[in-house]
Amino acid sequence: MNKKVIITVVLLVIAIFGAIGVFVFFLDDQDQSQILSKKSKDEASTTYTFPFTGLETTEEPTHRAVAVMINNHPQARPQSGLEEADIVFELLAEGNITRFLALYHSMEPERVGPVRSAREYYADLANQYDALYIYHGAADFVDELIVNRGIPFLNGSQYDNDKQLFIRETFRIAPHNSYLLFNEVYRRAEMKQYDMEYDHEPLPFLEEDDEVTGIEAPYAKIQYYPQSSTVEYEYDESREAYIRTSDGTVTTDLGTEAPIEIDNVFIIEATHEVIDAEGRRAIDLQSGGFGYLLQRGKVQKVQWENVNGYLLAKKNEEIVPFVPGKTWVNVIQTSPPKNVEQLYIPEYNE
Repeated sequence: MNKKVIITVVLLVIAIFGAIGVFVFFLDDQDQSQILSKKSKDEASTTYTFPFTGLETTEEPTHRAVAVMINNHPQARPQSGLEEADIVFELLAEGNITRFLALYHSMEPERVGPVRSAREYYADLANQYDALYIYHGAADFVDELIVNRGIPFLNGSQYDNDKQLFIRETFRIAPHNSYLLFNEVYRRAEMKQYDMEYDHEPLPFLEEDDEVTGIEAPYAKIQYYPQSSTVEYEYDESREAYIRTSDGTVTTDLGTEAPIEIDNVFIIEATHEVIDAEGRRAIDLQSGGFGYLLQRGKVQKVQWENVNGYLLAKKNEEIVPFVPGKTWVNVIQTSPPKNVEQLYIPEYNE
């Protein structure tokens, strides 16, 4: 092959590959919007999980949880905002009435309430979950310990009926009519220079295909006191959730009238002590004890422990994960009043 032919072949190859490059260049330029669109879709398909429900979300949750004191007096029912709570803790306040601490993170309700006054163990519980604590009023010593312990808080008595953060509704009478307007919470907290961005440690959750162990338990009953404060949970297979009743009435949301659906019912025994003439209590949420975990119509008898602030179930020294979804934690007394059948689960009592 002579020199001219070789040069011609080389030039031809260069021309071919050059044309391909130009073609690719123009093709990439024309399809740039499609490529960017595909990239954005890929990014949107990235999933995260909410730390207190284990449910997936496409946006990374970087905000701080909010814990609200909610009234459970019969005149305060049905409440607003319970169905959006990730976790609801139910503990005795004074006398035979329980009160709720509702933890919000994955969902933000329009309003929550009625909101009631603080107690030391509720404040500590909110702080253990690194949440902003919201309440309406407190005894002076409780206000002082909240400040002294550095617990981030919003006290409704300082915003009473300002119609921005708190509102007094007219369809109920005080003290059962103070409601939190949730969309103002983060702005007011930031005005107090609280850091409302937070990376919460996630609770342990079952994987999607994991089975729940335990014995069949479609029903459980808690009797806090005779003829009052009766809580019942019944498993609804069609909803795949537990439905709660309080003193014989289904627990619903005031706005939607829909029953509250619960994926995990965690019942734990803790030492209670009356500490003053008003009947205020101290409840030990640090030492651990016996408990029952109800999930998907089954129950396991467990030990509960306070693990870095979180109340968790353990069995054979291993943590028992929660089912992804909503959780209610009922705290009952280790030494209930006489003649009170405090906890009744047919599978264990019969």
